[in-house]
Amino acid sequence: MSVQPFRKWLLPRRRLAIAEACLIGLVAAFSAILLRVGVGWIGAWRVQAANLSPPWLILPGIGFGLGYVAGFLLERLAPEASGSGIPQVKASLADAPMKLSLREALIKLIASTIALGSGLTLGRQGPTVHIGAALAAQFSRWFPTSPEHRRQMIAAGAGAGLAAAFNAPITGVLFVIEELLQDLSGLTLGTAIIASFIGAVVSRILGGRTLQLNLVLTASQTSFSLTELPFFLLLGLLAGILGSLFNRGIIASSKFYNQLHIGLPLRMAVAGGTSGLVVAFLPAAFRDNTGLREFLITGNADWSLAAIAFVAQFTLTLVAFGSGAPGGLFAPSLILGSSLGYLVGVTEQSLFGFGSPSTYALTGMGAFFSVVSKVPITAIVIVFEMTTDFNLVLPLMIGSVTAYLVADKISPGSLYDKLLELKGIRLQKEGPIQGLLIELKAKDVMQPRVETLATQMSLDETIQAFSRSQHRGFPVVDEGKLVGIVTQSDLAKARELELPGDTLLSEIMTPQPVTVHPLHSLGEVLYRLDRFNLSRLPVVENKRLIGIITRADIIRAEADKLNGETREIGPQPQPSYVVYQTRSPSIGRGRLLVPLANPQTAVSLLHLATAIARERHYELECVQIILVPRRSSPAETEVSTAKSRRLLREAEILARKWNIPIHTQIRVAHDVSQAILETVQERHIDLLLMGWKGKTITPGRVFGNVVDTLIRQATCDVVLVRFGAGLGVKNRDSSKDLAIQDADAGTLLQAQASPEFNRWLVPMAGGPNANAAVKLLPGLINTSIAPYIRLCQVFPLSETQLDMKVLKNALQYLIRRRNSVGAVVATPVKASSVVEGVLHVIEKDKIDVVMLGASREGLLQQAIKGNIPAEIASRAKCTVMLVRGSLSQQ
Repeated sequence: MSVQPFRKWLLPRRRLAIAEACLIGLVAAFSAILLRVGVGWIGAWRVQAANLSPPWLILPGIGFGLGYVAGFLLERLAPEASGSGIPQVKASLADAPMKLSLREALIKLIASTIALGSGLTLGRQGPTVHIGAALAAQFSRWFPTSPEHRRQMIAAGAGAGLAAAFNAPITGVLFVIEELLQDLSGLTLGTAIIASFIGAVVSRILGGRTLQLNLVLTASQTSFSLTELPFFLLLGLLAGILGSLFNRGIIASSKFYNQLHIGLPLRMAVAGGTSGLVVAFLPAAFRDNTGLREFLITGNADWSLAAIAFVAQFTLTLVAFGSGAPGGLFAPSLILGSSLGYLVGVTEQSLFGFGSPSTYALTGMGAFFSVVSKVPITAIVIVFEMTTDFNLVLPLMIGSVTAYLVADKISPGSLYDKLLELKGIRLQKEGPIQGLLIELKAKDVMQPRVETLATQMSLDETIQAFSRSQHRGFPVVDEGKLVGIVTQSDLAKARELELPGDTLLSEIMTPQPVTVHPLHSLGEVLYRLDRFNLSRLPVVENKRLIGIITRADIIRAEADKLNGETREIGPQPQPSYVVYQTRSPSIGRGRLLVPLANPQTAVSLLHLATAIARERHYELECVQIILVPRRSSPAETEVSTAKSRRLLREAEILARKWNIPIHTQIRVAHDVSQAILETVQERHIDLLLMGWKGKTITPGRVFGNVVDTLIRQATCDVVLVRFGAGLGVKNRDSSKDLAIQDADAGTLLQAQASPEFNRWLVPMAGGPNANAAVKLLPGLINTSIAPYIRLCQVFPLSETQLDMKVLKNALQYLIRRRNSVGAVVATPVKASSVVEGVLHVIEKDKIDVVMLGASREGLLQQAIKGNIPAEIASRAKCTVMLVRGSLSQQ
């Protein structure tokens, strides 16, 4: 027998986890016992007082007074301890800002004892889960460990609290797996089992019960036969419908109390007083919730009492829970389920003379519990553990699963997640990559701008298209519809067959290619890529090609997910809203987007944009973004667009001077980067040109929130411009201003003259982004009078054999464009670092503009090694342009 598994248990982390789990189980059990004894003592005193005095006077008084005291303690000492506690635990496990500590545990214990003892129809199981998790979180602070280990300990504490409350260790473990962590790793499962087992055993022994599992409840006879199957299905259907109504009532009650704008003490006092007044006029059995449940299960009640119990418990739980009282929904859901099941059982017995109401009462407990908590497996096990009756297994499975499926259709999602959303916290249940493959669709990740070839192209023309592009394949379209795809493999086959150069593309392409629909999930896209061993898939809607998706696109989406960019915690921004727009004829080969924000640099930026647009025959798209608070809807907020329209008007005049089609728009948004990304997607932008301050004070950001997000997510080419000293500043030189007459409006607008950029530097390091920077030069130097371009590549001082291939290729490209390019020099530079080498050239040659090409990952590198583009941009005094090519080229 191998000793390797045994040695693993001796690892320090496992020993620590086992010790912590044992300690957590003990303290969770003690807290559950204290809560049970405290609630029982206050409850017994309340019932005795109601027997000695008029119930209609004493019960509302006790409920109001004790409710106020409990609310006062919570509001003053630990507001996070209000409510059930399970949503708080889920939020903490999801790394949301939710505090769990010894303070919250103690206040929760005291306040729950007072509130539940006052007669509020809530359960103590939710508080015990919260208390166990809070104590475990405190231990993790006393004995610091990794975040993942801390999450496991918090989940183990929650499971131990539930196990101790119900005396059901398996239930505690399953609740951790099914609801809290959804993790079956060995360490998680092991710690949950140990903590739950110890919690349940200690709770049984100290709570006055032995380890014998047979409870008094099993004395009632239970039965099951196939003839009863329709009635158990009916019970599941009713539990699903009424349980969904109950969940919606919980949400509505919470919203109602929030709209009252009164403090927590008064809300709890009103709830306690109302509950006491209602209970005072009900039968005496309703003054003890646990006794009522057992009374129904044993079959001693009649149908009228069960009906009253359901209606009263349903209503009073909504009244109590919405107030924020520290109590859970487990016990109320069990009472509601037992009442509903008992009614179905009595109905069956009266109609057909067979069946056991007790069996239906117990099955109803599991069914209603599975709807409220959305944990059907835990619901089945909890009732079985409480009764240890194997006759109940099949009825419980039928009722719980049916109820869960019905409820999931009527009201999908977890009640606890919806309660957190009321507080502005939105959790993501799936793991990062698994959730990504389900949530994102092909249309969210695809590249909307696709290079295509026509069926009538010749083989020679196709080869030329491949030589000009880095793509390894092109979709082939005919009259706007996808008819095939041509890859490098197809060209290789054509060469092997020695086909003539005038062979039509339709004869060598692969017809009827594998495609995906824009609404297909990423999981489906990955399946088709793997199934057919492809590197890219056309995205087709009604036979029309609307985009293409590659493995690189999916990898980038996964990387963004793992980097935390898609976690949704807190109120989320709404889509931006267009309040003003102008359109020109769409006659360009592409579109260049310029977000205009700073009037001091806007005109200089527009001169650069028009230069690029003229050379590339692009249309110009200008956008102004007006920010509104997130509490306001962009589509419903009134804004003034006068200043924004004046700036856009200058852009229109400048574009008209150079005969460039221009489109303008003003968007109202919560977030600048989101609005720009929406514009890029909606308007099919090819290049994004925007200004940049050159530095940021935001912790964890390289260039700032907006720029970092655009570098990471914008699918088009991105060019960032940080103007050097003397450009785009307030004090304009009027002698250099250019007066432009607006024939339509009859006004004279002053536009700043084109910035004088004569000396350009492009450091080369290989890769598509440096090439993208070089390809921008022919258009940009139209702003120069006597352009001088220097290409350089920095080599280490110790380098003896210099590889000049990258410099030669860039030089040859610019020479081929000599009609629009001035003097070009390409030289190697030796320096101790890339940054020092580039800065030395900038100072020596008196460079006006330095263009830096870098990949998305390079631009956003938060590295110990440092960020080369960011460091050059921060130290150089000249104008700096950062160029990041399209994501399809990376």
